[in-house]
Amino acid sequence: MGLSEEQIERYSRHIILKQVGGKGQEKLLAGKVLIIGAGGLGAPAAMYLAAAGVGTIGIVDFDKVDLTNLQRQIIHFTKDINQEKVLSAKEKMEAINPDVKVVAHQLMLNSTNIVDVIKDYDFVIDGTDNFPIKFLINDACVLQKKSFSHGGILRFEGQTFTYTQGNACYRCLFREPPPKDAVPTCSQAGILGAVAGMLGTVQAAEALKYIIGIGDLLENRLLIFNALKMEYRSVKIKKSKNCPVCSDKPTITKLIDYEQTACDLK
Repeated sequence: MGLSEEQIERYSRHIILKQVGGKGQEKLLAGKVLIIGAGGLGAPAAMYLAAAGVGTIGIVDFDKVDLTNLQRQIIHFTKDINQEKVLSAKEKMEAINPDVKVVAHQLMLNSTNIVDVIKDYDFVIDGTDNFPIKFLINDACVLQKKSFSHGGILRFEGQTFTYTQGNACYRCLFREPPPKDAVPTCSQAGILGAVAGMLGTVQAAEALKYIIGIGDLLENRLLIFNALKMEYRSVKIKKSKNCPVCSDKPTITKLIDYEQTACDLK
């Protein structure tokens, strides 16, 4: 398709990388990434993907910007309080790069609509903060043969891995959502704002590498970090032969809407 003079200048720091070059940048401009959640993880991921020139970026969220979001969700500004998050995010993404088409999906994902939402995208970023939707994203992506990046944060810690077809999925690690009161959310336990940026940026890098087709993805590896100690470690994970969704004999063939359970920290 060829790059314009303005694009060559805009993406020059990508183009001079021998692993990317002009062809890699063209792949990014033709790429389609869906970000589920315009919050702590989705915000930095969205900004970096837009800046990088990913041609089509979808962003899913049903919530509005709240004052408590601004401590970490850097795509939203004080003026955006009470605005739909997807519209707030779309404005900033288009402002940083007019090359990018941003598709706002103002909805709550469930088993009846997620397949229609993810079907047109090359890669999915899970930036959500509750277990029912994480299992729904995993199952939908596995069944639809979509690659995705899982991300989770709490207090000072984060974890992420990338699923591609034939490798370990989220259910290979966690068979089903935890019981009530087992794991709190960020709103209940807190989160150091920069931790969200640290992990969301890793997820963005995985999406860029996937689209260009370079480097080693976090396949069959769980990257875990603790920002309080500033320690990173990578744990090998295996594809489970008995995984209920990605094994040769899956027991889950239809999407499930799990109930979100609150955690009482008292």
